[in-house]
Amino acid sequence: MRSPCSVPISRPADERDRTDAAEVALRQVYAELGGAIGGSHKSESGMLFRKILDKLRAGAGSRRLKPVLNFACVEAAALARSTGSNAAIFRKSRHMRLLVVEDEPRISELVKAALERAEFVVDTVRLRADAREALANTPYDAAILDLGLPDGDGLKLLAELRPAGNHIPILILTARDAVEQRVLGLDAGADDYLVKPFAISELIARTKALLRRPGAALGTTLRAGNVVFDTIGRDVNVAGVPLQLPRRECAILEHLLRRQGRVVPKSVLEDKLYGIDSELESNAVPVHVHHLRRKLHDARANAEIHTVRGVGYLLVETKG
Repeated sequence: MRSPCSVPISRPADERDRTDAAEVALRQVYAELGGAIGGSHKSESGMLFRKILDKLRAGAGSRRLKPVLNFACVEAAALARSTGSNAAIFRKSRHMRLLVVEDEPRISELVKAALERAEFVVDTVRLRADAREALANTPYDAAILDLGLPDGDGLKLLAELRPAGNHIPILILTARDAVEQRVLGLDAGADDYLVKPFAISELIARTKALLRRPGAALGTTLRAGNVVFDTIGRDVNVAGVPLQLPRRECAILEHLLRRQGRVVPKSVLEDKLYGIDSELESNAVPVHVHHLRRKLHDARANAEIHTVRGVGYLLVETKG
């Protein structure tokens, strides 16, 4: 098997000089760190490695930086694997099945091997079209998604999945590190966002954290019957027709949708709707619920709000 350093990197001729310089500098520094620091101080070398990589960012644009980041990921993860402190990370994960969407072979192999050591079952694809087909035909527990794929942006895959009701937990793993790009990815429906280069132990920890979350409780689109609530745009539709709601009625509907089929205590809604310093009348929540219930009825929604006396409120679907 070839060393990560020997993997050929294709790039336009006008980008080669600066990219090569960044790569060579990175490899030389890493070699020096690896030789000078060992044993229990390996984690310190990883921190230094990241700081040095940050300095190299100034010498490489977003396109030029990709081969440098890919090399850094392989080497940094190899460093993490060599320490004994990560042994507890790779515990049994009850054979949950993951999909890794990554077009760089070395990164894909690295992530797959690490997740399998953590006892996940892992499938890998490199194209957005293959990912779409895999997700349509296999009940994955979570997916790890690169954005810069050969056949299009991974964000477009998210844009297809969420409106279709697919709320599989998705972690974006990408070299796009700007705050605006992270916000865009999370708003598009991603559940988490990790920037390359990354520590393999953090990737596994974040994946496990996603799997600990309840099924679709954090989805961007909430549904009950013909009622659809977009939590990003704060838009409510009933049978495809927009329903205008004041801010607090909208918030009540969101909380009831997130706990559909379960009673939401009145005190919980009060805490969610009003700040500590706000004056709250005893009938404030019941009044908002009354107006919301009437508007859903007038819009012919096949979801109803029931009052559980002395406890709270329950949203249930009705037969359309």
